[in-house]
Amino acid sequence: MKLRFHDHAFQRCISGTCGATFDVGETLVACPRCGELLDVDYDWDRCPVPGSLREFEQAWARRHDPHAFSGVWRFHALLPFAPRELCVTIGEGQTFLQRADWVAGYVGLKPGCLFLQYEGMNPSGSFKDNGMAAAFTHARLLGAQRAACASTGNTSASLALYCAVTRLMRAVIFVGSGKIAFGKLAQALEFGALTIQIQGDFDDAMARVKEVSRELGIYLVNSVNPFRLEGQKTIMYRVLEGLRWEVPDWVVVPGGNLGNSSAFGKAFWELKQLGLIDRMPRMAIVNATGANTLSQLVNTHCVTWNGGRPNRESISQFYQAMDRENRRASTIASAIEINRPVNLSKCLRALEWCRGVVCEVSDQEILDAKAQVGMGGFGCEPASAASVAGAKRLVEQGIIGKEERVVCVLTGHQLKDPNATVAYHTTDQEVFNKVLGCRGVRRATFANRAVVVPNDLDEIIKALRLYG
Repeated sequence: MKLRFHDHAFQRCISGTCGATFDVGETLVACPRCGELLDVDYDWDRCPVPGSLREFEQAWARRHDPHAFSGVWRFHALLPFAPRELCVTIGEGQTFLQRADWVAGYVGLKPGCLFLQYEGMNPSGSFKDNGMAAAFTHARLLGAQRAACASTGNTSASLALYCAVTRLMRAVIFVGSGKIAFGKLAQALEFGALTIQIQGDFDDAMARVKEVSRELGIYLVNSVNPFRLEGQKTIMYRVLEGLRWEVPDWVVVPGGNLGNSSAFGKAFWELKQLGLIDRMPRMAIVNATGANTLSQLVNTHCVTWNGGRPNRESISQFYQAMDRENRRASTIASAIEINRPVNLSKCLRALEWCRGVVCEVSDQEILDAKAQVGMGGFGCEPASAASVAGAKRLVEQGIIGKEERVVCVLTGHQLKDPNATVAYHTTDQEVFNKVLGCRGVRRATFANRAVVVPNDLDEIIKALRLYG
């Protein structure tokens, strides 16, 4: 099916040796010619781009307009692949950038240097709603009746919510056995999605959903879909908005399927090419040690974007060894528990654009960082805290300076995975061991355990005087 929505928008293969272009009316998740990933690209000379990012502040006065209210579509001029009036919104992107001096002290930064971009305030509780608004818009324009995804939880919750609110299409969700937090699975079930649980992990679910979508003509909304990443660009626009349009020194983001890092790199690259920012921030991508494909490829096997010509042989050999040894991702941070990130190519490109680095942190470090984020007033899921744990490690290594301005992206709400939080703070050693001990977590360094007292006024008062 081929439609022409806007002549100034098209899809482009990102390969340095191909670069083929396709109409935005085509449903593609890879280049038909070479198999590489696709970008949504624009003829910016034909787009009404603002002369300054400050012009976007005019949308603040039009909060009654759903598209001006949306934290995605108020930046429509920077992702104009569809007519603004047809863009789908359920109020996504009402998130904020918060200075976090408490967490800065933990990370090792000076006061005023650490900011948390809290995406848990989205309607479904995670950053996925930014991308879903854009992908759902594209699916609507194509007349899709069903939309599908493979998910560790957040994508499924977001897709199910958009389908439930808009009633435009049916959600079909593929999850692996035991590989989804109950807080996220509950959302997909409650919102009425058709949920398919297969024997396998996320990578298996991803392979099957791509096959099923191709066979049955179902619209695929995973981040291999280039329109998903257009929506996720807007997270960085809101970061700039929160910093009064000044570019931070570092953006630190968890690395799972690598959609966010890919989208963020594209966002800053486009802004720089358009003259809307004068420099690119540096980027740090943080893997969990139990799901460290990117870290291994970049830091051990020295794989780079290389101007669009990454070393495919090294990547292929790494995956073949992974299969031979039956290595599976395993981390308490279920949202980034992914062995084969589908956006690897785009992430490598973002690392090149942003002079990026990759590090990995243990589940112990993730949960300790999560506890510190919580004590600073932000409840986040474990994967979110990987950004803070990674920033701490990079400061200790001297890669991030103590006086540099750092933005850590918190990707999801605390209640996405309450089991991890309760287990960390529990007084029940059996619960701790069952949920966390099997992941190699040995201590709850910053546990805030309940104080158990008899049902007696004097004992309660004594406890309050002792602990309060």
